[in-house]
Amino acid sequence: MEAADPPISNNDGQAIDAIEVVDIAMVPGGGELLLLKCGNEFSIQFGADELMGSRDHISEMALATMTRKRLGKDGGHVLVGGLGMGFTLGAVLRTWSSGASVMVAELLPQVVAWAKGPLAHLFGNNLSDPRVALRVIDVHDVIIEESERFDAILMDVDNGPDGFITAANDRLYSQAGLRSAYAALRPGGIMAVWSAYPDDYFAACLENVGFMVDEVKLPAYIGSIDSWHTIWFAARPDHRAGLAA
Repeated sequence: MEAADPPISNNDGQAIDAIEVVDIAMVPGGGELLLLKCGNEFSIQFGADELMGSRDHISEMALATMTRKRLGKDGGHVLVGGLGMGFTLGAVLRTWSSGASVMVAELLPQVVAWAKGPLAHLFGNNLSDPRVALRVIDVHDVIIEESERFDAILMDVDNGPDGFITAANDRLYSQAGLRSAYAALRPGGIMAVWSAYPDDYFAACLENVGFMVDEVKLPAYIGSIDSWHTIWFAARPDHRAGLAA
């Protein structure tokens, strides 16, 4: 037998795990989504840019937990845009009641295959939860089909409110796309949008559509002091509540 390659070491002589390309998914319109593994940790990257990792996911979970807290109820219909590594979905299932229904819209079939294969340990039994309906579809196509259906729309389909991964994602965050999301929410419902960066223009766009906007910055990882993620909580006003009062 041939000898195995020696482990990679840093300057102190400590072994460093090599990075393994587990799988590659082709993105509509061009580009590749890479599933990488280093030791016991996984990463999903678009080219050289990391979109998410299995080690740091506090803001992805907060997308769900902070929305649920703002809604003040744990039932109703939830739409999750983007499956990723399942951290947002898991947080939804832990914080919403057994009577809730959760639709997950994922554009890439390969990402679903990762969830049931190399990333299955991160998902546990979440995909078989009776509250969950998983559709391989552009979340934009779900939103434009619905009228006042969802209590919450949780958006983590790109690296922020632009078409970084695929230009088609621009439809989601355009004025027309935001109006469609507003219409798909029930009065009092909330759309939460995750981003790896701030964007004052996007916050203004949400307000122009009629949303009441709360922008929150969270550390990108535990202990971070200089790397932040942004979540916009965009609430559709419930004018009926004012009339009832």
